[in-house]
Amino acid sequence: MVRKGVIGLLIVSVISGFVLAQQTGSRRGAADRAAQGRMGGGMMDDWLDQLDKAYQANNREEMGKLIEQFKQMRQQRGGMGPGGIGPGMGPGMGQGMQPPQGGRGLGGASPENAPVPQDDIEKKILAVLDDMRQNQSRGMMNCSVEDGRFFRILVESMNAKTVVEIGTSNGYSGIWWCLGLRKTGGRLITHDIDKNRFDLATANFKRAGVSELVQQVFGDAHETVAKIEGPIDILFLDADKEGYMDYLEKLLPKVRPGGLILAHNTTNAGRSMQNYLTAITTNKDLETIFVHKDQQGVSVTLKKR
Repeated sequence: MVRKGVIGLLIVSVISGFVLAQQTGSRRGAADRAAQGRMGGGMMDDWLDQLDKAYQANNREEMGKLIEQFKQMRQQRGGMGPGGIGPGMGPGMGQGMQPPQGGRGLGGASPENAPVPQDDIEKKILAVLDDMRQNQSRGMMNCSVEDGRFFRILVESMNAKTVVEIGTSNGYSGIWWCLGLRKTGGRLITHDIDKNRFDLATANFKRAGVSELVQQVFGDAHETVAKIEGPIDILFLDADKEGYMDYLEKLLPKVRPGGLILAHNTTNAGRSMQNYLTAITTNKDLETIFVHKDQQGVSVTLKKR
């Protein structure tokens, strides 16, 4: 009965989303329709994997949340802004807290080429990343290529020495961080609670040749982060969305003045991190912008000096 109910809701949602796309398609340009289509890719795969896990565990509450999340993603293509924060997001989320509107990344659409390797080492790392994207992405909830390139730019431009990542997964985003860290002489401290993903990430770090730059920490990050001494140059949150606020409270004091806190999935999981979003957009000691809103969304928060 549970399975029939879930499938029924899913079918209704998919049909509704298709109808909405048909109704609005004639009024939108090619770029907007392409952004709409991204929902059928990695984001939808991740959502289906989470729904399957919830069903297997007979977790009705989680299944309900996932169905609601699907509706939100559909609405973001039909009425709400692409930043995942808009009308109906709850108290405290006024206009001053909405991510800026626009096209891809920080502004309108612009031509981009694939990353051009500087040397043979970088060529090897990029090849591993491409292989992971094509053959390991399902169920890993990885960041996009655009996100990864953005992370690398941040590391090198800041001359970051310590990047802390909560949510290793298979190591995809971690290897992007390492592309920059190999130039700055820094290190990545990455945490994950899933042993299978932890071991897969270990293998991926090794074949990319960046293992010496990485300190992997296995266990519940809500507990293991207490061992981090700091200072942290960049903190990246990409784990349990409801836990972002706890990570922020525990690690913000260890982020150096002028350091950054990044959070993933602010577009497609914004509701589940409501308290975090409120905190980073109302604290006088923080400055926050939202980028890559047409994908999964990333918040970038500066700890003011």
